Amino acid sequence: MKIIGLPYKINQNIISSDFIEDVLKETHLFNSVTLTSKPCVIKASPKSDMVVVWLDIWDSQSGSLAKNIINCCFNIGCFIATIKDTNMNPGVPQCKNCWKWEHLTLSCCSHISRCAKCYGAHTTKHYREKAWCCMENKKTNQAATKKGELCPHIFKCMNCKGDHQADSYSCPYWHNRFNRDEHGRKQQELF
Repeated sequence: MKIIGLPYKINQNIISSDFIEDVLKETHLFNSVTLTSKPCVIKASPKSDMVVVWLDIWDSQSGSLAKNIINCCFNIGCFIATIKDTNMNPGVPQCKNCWKWEHLTLSCCSHISRCAKCYGAHTTKHYREKAWCCMENKKTNQAATKKGELCPHIFKCMNCKGDHQADSYSCPYWHNRFNRDEHGRKQQELF
């Protein structure tokens, strides 16, 4: 479930998971509710001054606890927070090992880690030391990119073939991360 209607900051303090947890403990609606993990606080959009708080709770198969509090409101200071139901589907996962979509990192079949920037056989963390485009090459008289400088090379997304790295927010796959049908359609177009 999610809680909407909260600002990014209350009294000049950014809303945190710990703050939300403390507020929920004091709210009568959550007296019989147990959280399964820390609340996740995310800005509604990059330029928004509002947040969405995502919650996971322990509940019966019938969802009776959730049904009792969904669409209820409570106050946090002078703000009215509303509890809403959410979809169980969190979206299409992107593997952090091979950077392909539609499977989790834990179930990745790739035997090597790939770089999100150049898709080389190294982790993104080691891009500067291992990427062919930034390494020194004495045969072609290519100097290594200096430490601290941004990589001057164009990245290539291995998913959409665009000029960005595989985990970029500008990737069409990322924009459609909650739409499995669109992911399937894009895969068919590319391959």
